[in-house]
Amino acid sequence: MTRSTLNIIYIDNHLLAIIKPAGLLAQTDHTGGDSLLEKVRQWIKKEYNRPGNIFLGLVHRLDRNVSGIILFARTSKAASRLSKQFREGLPKKIYRAIVLGKPGEARAKLIHYLRKEKSLKTTVFPRETSSAKRAELSYEVIGAFEKNSLIEITLSSGRFHQIRAQMAFIGYPIVGDIKYGAPDSLPNHNIALYACKLVFNHPVSNEEIILTAPEPEEWSKLKI
Repeated sequence: MTRSTLNIIYIDNHLLAIIKPAGLLAQTDHTGGDSLLEKVRQWIKKEYNRPGNIFLGLVHRLDRNVSGIILFARTSKAASRLSKQFREGLPKKIYRAIVLGKPGEARAKLIHYLRKEKSLKTTVFPRETSSAKRAELSYEVIGAFEKNSLIEITLSSGRFHQIRAQMAFIGYPIVGDIKYGAPDSLPNHNIALYACKLVFNHPVSNEEIILTAPEPEEWSKLKI
């Protein structure tokens, strides 16, 4: 495993940011599959010749079938400060997705109430409902094709499957997302959603850090 195969886009003594490929878990779950967290930990051990335990904190997550920027903390101080930023909703998280159809509004703000079910699917409610949490995002159509549309999404909250559920609720599910209404799956059950930009404050210097990721190469076949 090399730096280039890991696709590292930022690294210093406190942070490490990687473009996670779709299909790879961010952190090991009950399935016991490979995880990006463990791959990065093993790379650090080898790269810096550290035989002991390596601290590596995952401060936010991406779904297994979603690609894009994911941020790790290399010290406990960085992990604590970054986690606080994410809890308070301070980082700017921007995604891009290819959705089925053509949204009637070129740009819009969506506010719904989401409830995570035991089936690991999110139910969307148009109005405030007990046990459901408020979710807000804004989207803009940045590319229109015959069948699909390319949209850019800015999250104002971070709910489970938020983008997938809210876009499906208004009638424009993400390409490949059969869990939320897309008719066909993509290879390896990936979906056409990726985290393309992350803006946050460095946990030590407090300077603004802007990270960007290029569009997945395979998306060129989905713009139809």
